[in-house]
Amino acid sequence: MAKTTNIYVRLEPGLKEEAEAILAQLGIPVSNAVNIFLKQVVMQRGLPFDVKLPEAKLPSIANMSKEELNAEIEKGYADFIQGNVRPASEVFADIRKNYGI
Repeated sequence: MAKTTNIYVRLEPGLKEEAEAILAQLGIPVSNAVNIFLKQVVMQRGLPFDVKLPEAKLPSIANMSKEELNAEIEKGYADFIQGNVRPASEVFADIRKNYGI
């Protein structure tokens, strides 16, 4: 039998519960998932995924002043009048592609 060792990790309770629920649906115990992760670290000789800041988010209406919001609405209306429109299915396909959804 292979020797094992214990790892103790402090986690946010909500994060642990969410991860456990997802892993349970996959049929993978948390200890196996950690083992898989560490094996990938060894094989990749680093983290097995990119560690980077998220791309800039689109402006939020909640953070706009009334003037900024009105300017955005006017730009959208001008585009519509000029015929600068695309089918919604095409727009959503681009969003899914660009944000990996």
